[in-house]
Amino acid sequence: MFTGIVAAVGKITAISPLGDQTAGHRLTVDAGGLPLADVALGDSITLNGACMTVVAKTESTFEVDVSRESLNCTAGLDAIGEVNLEKAVTLSERLGGHLVSGHVDGLGTVQKFEAVGESWLLAVKAPKELAKFIAVKGSIVINGISLTVNTVADSADACEFSVNLIPHTVQVTTLKHLQTGSKVNLEIDLIARYVERMLATSQSV
Repeated sequence: MFTGIVAAVGKITAISPLGDQTAGHRLTVDAGGLPLADVALGDSITLNGACMTVVAKTESTFEVDVSRESLNCTAGLDAIGEVNLEKAVTLSERLGGHLVSGHVDGLGTVQKFEAVGESWLLAVKAPKELAKFIAVKGSIVINGISLTVNTVADSADACEFSVNLIPHTVQVTTLKHLQTGSKVNLEIDLIARYVERMLATSQSV
C-alpha cells in the first residue's frame, strides 16, 4: 500500500528489452532523493503511480521489470525521463494522502494546466468507465500523487475533472512537465472501488 505522497523524483536512465516486442522491459531508475538503504529485493516502489517490484539495486539506483500489459495500461514508463517515486508505506508512518494500491485504473488526458493566482489548475479527461468513481471532494491519484477533486463534468463519452495544485506539489513532482494532451496515470479511490462492487453484487442477488 501507498499514500500518494511523492517521496522523490527519480529518473529512468536505461531501458532494456526483456524479449521481443511482445514482451516488457527492464528499467534502471536513478532514485534521486529516495533513500534505498532500507529497500530489499522484492520490495515495492511506485513509478508514476504504478506499483513495481525491485529486482536489483545499488546505493543510488534500482531496477524493475515492467510487463507488456503494464506498458499498455500506463504512461511514462516507456521512455527515459523523470518519474514520481514512493516506497510502500509502513504502519509506523503518517497517512498524509489516502490509501493507494499502486494499480493504474486508466489513462487520463490533460485538458488544461495553467497558473491561477498562487496555485495551478489541472483539468483531466478520464475514461467514461471511471466517471462513477470520481466525485467532488473525493480523492484521486494522478501519476502517483494523491489529490482532491474540485469539479466534475460528465459527457457522453468521458468525464472531465479538475484539481487544484499548490506550488509545492508542482515543484517537487513531475507535474511541472505536463501540458495539454499529456497522458497521465489515474487510480480511483480504493473505498469507492469496493463500494461499487458491493452495490453491484447486492443488486444481482
